[in-house]
This record gives sequence, C-alpha cells and structure tokens, in this order.
Amino acid sequence: MSRYVLRVASLAAALGLWQLLTSLKVDLWLRFSQFPTVTDIAHAFADRISGGDYWTDLTDSLTRILTGFLLAAVLGVATGVLVARSRLAEDLLGPVLEVIRPIPAIALVPIAILLFPSNEQGIVFITCTAAFFPVLVSTRHAVRALTPVWEEAVRTMGGGRWRILGSVLLPGALPGIFGGLSVGIGVSWICVISAEMISGQYGVGYRTWQDYTIVNYPGVFVGMVTIGLLGWVTSTAVELLGRRLTRWLPRTSYVPGGRPRTSVAAVAAPVAVAADGESQKQADAQQQGRSDTDQEARDEHFV
Repeated sequence: MSRYVLRVASLAAALGLWQLLTSLKVDLWLRFSQFPTVTDIAHAFADRISGGDYWTDLTDSLTRILTGFLLAAVLGVATGVLVARSRLAEDLLGPVLEVIRPIPAIALVPIAILLFPSNEQGIVFITCTAAFFPVLVSTRHAVRALTPVWEEAVRTMGGGRWRILGSVLLPGALPGIFGGLSVGIGVSWICVISAEMISGQYGVGYRTWQDYTIVNYPGVFVGMVTIGLLGWVTSTAVELLGRRLTRWLPRTSYVPGGRPRTSVAAVAAPVAVAADGESQKQADAQQQGRSDTDQEARDEHFV
C-alpha cells in the first residue's frame, strides 16, 4: 500500500508543479507561459468527454490498434519460429526482412496510400508493420536460445514436429515472445497516432492534429493524455496476459536493499544438496577405508 501511495504522491507532485509553473507563467529557458494549466486541460477534458466525437475517435483508434497488433502478433510469432527453425526460410526471408526492418513504419504512409483502396486499411497496415518486427526478432532469439535437450527428450519419447512445437518451442519461448509483444504495442500506438494525423479521418491522432491546427492547445493536451492512458492500459493488459501464461516460471519479489526475496524451499534446496554431498563424501571415505583394510588382509595372507 505504501508503494501505491508513493506513486500517487509523485503524480500529484508533478501535476502540482505543472500547475504552479503555468499559472505563474514562468519563462526561464522553457516557456511555460505558452502551456495551458492543469485546470484548463481538466475543463477541456470534461467538455470533450461529454461529446460524442470523443468516444467515436476512441473506438476508431482502439479498433485500428487491436486489429493491426493482433495481425502482427500472429504473423510475427509464426515468421520468427519459421526463420529460427528452418535454414531455407532464413535464407529466403532473412535478407528481405532485414532490409525492411530499419525503415520506420511511419515512412510507409505513402506506400499504404498507393497500395490500399482505403485509408482505414492503410492505417491498419502501418500499425501491423510497426509491431511485426519487434515480435519477429524477440521470437527468433527466444526460439534459438532454447536448450536442445528438451527437444531431444520429446523425440526420444516418439514426438514429432507438431509435438515439439506445442510442448517445447512455444512454451519455452513465451517469455521472449511477450517481451516483443510489450515493445510492439507501444510502437503500434506511436505509429497509429502518426498515421491518423497524416491520413486519418477519425481517431485520437486525427483529433489532436485538428486541435493543433486551430490553436486549441488544451485540446491537444487532452489528446496526449488520452493516448498515454490508452497505451498504459493496453501494455498493462499484454503484461498481465504474459504473466498468466508463464505462471510456471520462477519469480522473485523485490524487497528494499536490493536482495531478492526467495522462498524457504529455494533456500533449503542448496542446503539439502550440500548435506547430501557431505553424506556422500562420508560414505565414499568409509568405503575407501574398508577397501584399504581388505587389501591389507589379503597381503598378510599371501605373506
């Protein structure tokens, strides 16, 4: 509870500092006199929520981001596994993907306008492209980092390719895959807002750009706050889903002082191993002593 109180207090302190600097119109090096105050943004946010356009823009942006992100998740995971497991796929797709990957997704807006018959499909394409490459790269590295012992164990028990895929590759690569998904959802929001500003007709990005063109700065900050909240909610949802699907992973909780908190079993395990090792050493010593005694008895008998 103290951590949540600290987080709320830090946010309140930041907003209070913002309100103080903008209300006093402080101009040192940064021109806070040009910024709207927190109260102005709150009034603009309340007015925007009461209208129907805000919720229409919100629905359109969420539809675009979820459609593009889900397509990127499916295609990125499938392509990453294929490239990591097949040399032929790596030779055929690897060069093309590595050439396209450094290109910013927002730079593909002219191609999307020429390629797709509607702006809506072009925005989904840009969103999908933005999230595709983080998911692809993380999946490829996660699959290649898996130990081959697991796959060999499945093959020994008669498992085929699909059994290995469902029992070894995907479960073992899940932590890396969700790392790429967390990065991809953030990049998707950046690109979908930019695409809406350039070629959209509705959406949070389109409305934010319209407010900027008519010099409605409180409306611009309303759009920025909305984008931040939507990005936080979606990234948190991806993270929670990843934690739920990887519950089998060992976890350590943070405690002050930089020492991870471990369970009693985790602490007792090395002690038990050490005790077993010590017992084994004693048994070996006793066995060696008995062997030496028997050898001496045999020598005396021969003499």
